[in-house]
Amino acid sequence: MSTMEKSVTYTSENTYLTLNEITPKTQNIWLVFHGIGYLSRYFAKYFKSLDSDENYIIVPQAPSKYYLKNEYKYVGASWLTKENTAVEIENIINYIDAVMANENLSNNLNINLFGFSQGVSVLTRWLVRKKLSCNMIVLYAGGIPNELTADDFAFLDFDTTKIKVIYGDKDEFLTPDRLVAEHAKIETLFAGHAETIIFKGGHEVKPKIIQKLLSEPSDSSSAN
Repeated sequence: MSTMEKSVTYTSENTYLTLNEITPKTQNIWLVFHGIGYLSRYFAKYFKSLDSDENYIIVPQAPSKYYLKNEYKYVGASWLTKENTAVEIENIINYIDAVMANENLSNNLNINLFGFSQGVSVLTRWLVRKKLSCNMIVLYAGGIPNELTADDFAFLDFDTTKIKVIYGDKDEFLTPDRLVAEHAKIETLFAGHAETIIFKGGHEVKPKIIQKLLSEPSDSSSAN
C-alpha cells in the first residue's frame, strides 16, 4: 500500500470587509491584515476612530477559519501555517489581488498598509511581490518573513513612504532574543528609516495609536 499527495486547482470564494465609503473627501485607503484568531468584521472596529470622511478601510479575511477554544461558539481565522506554506502564500496573494481589482481604486489616494501579528507576514510578502507605491507601511507586533531581503524592499522611496514598527513593551510573543533579531532585521531591510513606536501593553491593537499614525513621524516614540 502506498500513499501519494496530489494537488488540484479550483475556484474558491472568500469575503472581505470595507469600512466607510469613497467620496470626494476621501484621502486615505487603508489595506489592513488581521492576526490569528480574528475575523475581518471584528478587526475593522479598531479603525472606526479614524475620520470616516477621509479614510476608507479594506479588511481582507484570512481563509482558514476554525472554532476558538473548545466551545464551538466563536470563530477565528488564520492566514498561514507551516503546512504547504508556499502554495498557501500564492493563494493568499491571488486573493488580495482579487480584492484590490474588485475595489478598482483611484491612483490619487494615499495607500496605507497595516498588518497586525501574522498579518505582518502577509502584508510584506504581498507588498514585495507587487512593489506597490504607498504612503505608509505599519508593521504592528509581527515578524517579517526571513526569506525577504533588503533587495526585496529596494523599490521603496523612503522620502515618500513612512515605515512604522509598533509593539507593546509586555508583548508575550516578543522575547528579548526575538526583539534583538527583529530590530536588526528591520534596520537592514529599511536602511534605518523605520520609526519604532513602543506602547505600554501586550499583544493587542491600540486604536489611539492608529489615530496618531497620520501625524508627522519622529525618530522614535512611545505611547500609552
